[in-house]
Amino acid sequence: MTTPLRLGIAGLGTVGIGVVKIVRKKADLLQARTGRPVVITAVSARSRDKDRGVSLSDYAWENDPVALATRDDVDVFVELMGGHEGTAKAATEAALAAGKDVVTANKALLAIHGQALAEQAEANNCVIRYEAAVAGGIPVIKSLTEGLAGNQIKRVMGVMNGTCNYILTRMQDAGLPYDKVFAEADALGYLEADPNLDVGGIDAGHKLALLSAIAFGTKVDFDGVELEGIERISIEDIKLAEDLGFRIKLLGVAQLTGRGLEQRMSPCLVPADSPLGQLKGGTNMVVIEGDDVEQIVLRGPGAGEGPTASAVMGDICDIARGLRLPTFGIPAKVLVSAQAATSNSTAPYYVRVGLLDRPGALAKLALALGDAGVSVDRMRQGHHDGSEAPVLIVTHKTQRRDLDAALTALEATGVLAGEPVVLRIESV
Repeated sequence: MTTPLRLGIAGLGTVGIGVVKIVRKKADLLQARTGRPVVITAVSARSRDKDRGVSLSDYAWENDPVALATRDDVDVFVELMGGHEGTAKAATEAALAAGKDVVTANKALLAIHGQALAEQAEANNCVIRYEAAVAGGIPVIKSLTEGLAGNQIKRVMGVMNGTCNYILTRMQDAGLPYDKVFAEADALGYLEADPNLDVGGIDAGHKLALLSAIAFGTKVDFDGVELEGIERISIEDIKLAEDLGFRIKLLGVAQLTGRGLEQRMSPCLVPADSPLGQLKGGTNMVVIEGDDVEQIVLRGPGAGEGPTASAVMGDICDIARGLRLPTFGIPAKVLVSAQAATSNSTAPYYVRVGLLDRPGALAKLALALGDAGVSVDRMRQGHHDGSEAPVLIVTHKTQRRDLDAALTALEATGVLAGEPVVLRIESV
């Protein structure tokens, strides 16, 4: 009989229990597809007595995930605890030091410590697989490392946080303000314990950093990701964008240029009839552009027990089959350190400003834009009863630095009421 692949699972939350269910229910299918049995030998979690809806009596229990990671009867350490420091990091390092392969859904761990862990894995002839860390059930990492291996990747972009997409599309469809939809998402359990990981763009930024490393052969650099969350998006912005034929999405974009690696995660306007514009609810979408394949679009559930456990099992099955790839597609020692670069490409921008209702305020806005070389495509002043006049501007293609210079000059005139909202209009 073929030697089974033995799993040790640390973390028995939604995803961990999803993996247990797949292994228990689909043992014959997994063996048929991998050529060997896939079994669980031991598990670990914070509470042993919690009712998780599935029996764990067949498995050894370890209170300490580090002890689990180094057991002699574990071939693959499945890390589903989360967190970029502490136990998750210590247990992963212990598993690699003991010669164990690692499968994880921990995007923060790899975005921050990915280079060191990749070097450790390769030094010990181990692999780290992490399909579940990016875009839930969508096989985007497998697509980049395998299916598109013959392409020079030109750009990667996508909606990679289902919670933000839920909030923005719920605001759009129901006409509800941000604060109300945020509270609704929180009540439904969609938000992280620290909501800023979601709405601040941090979670999605971790994912973008991982995709950039694979796509461009660079050392993972989360610190180089420009982050802007969705907290300042108002229902007014949602409605104005709709009137212009756009939708607002928290969009990640990465590309390697002659100046360095551009990585930005920020709210953008995208055409309403584009694949990204049509994306609803908690669904994720990743768009990859290669020199030979041109553009491909990957769409699917970005979270949840089934989709994320499916991605974890895909990695486990590849290890069972004997597929062994470097963590970021090429050996860690040849990954290059890319200079972090801010976007230098021109684009049209959506700008919403509030002006104090004073004579000449609009003229000062036009003068500030003109002096900075920013050309206006459309300008609209909204109805107002108070002392602040809302103004919407859509620029022709310009560089963000020129637009920022114009707004800085406008602020110095004393007619600006509040901080402007500036959103890039992205071509997709």
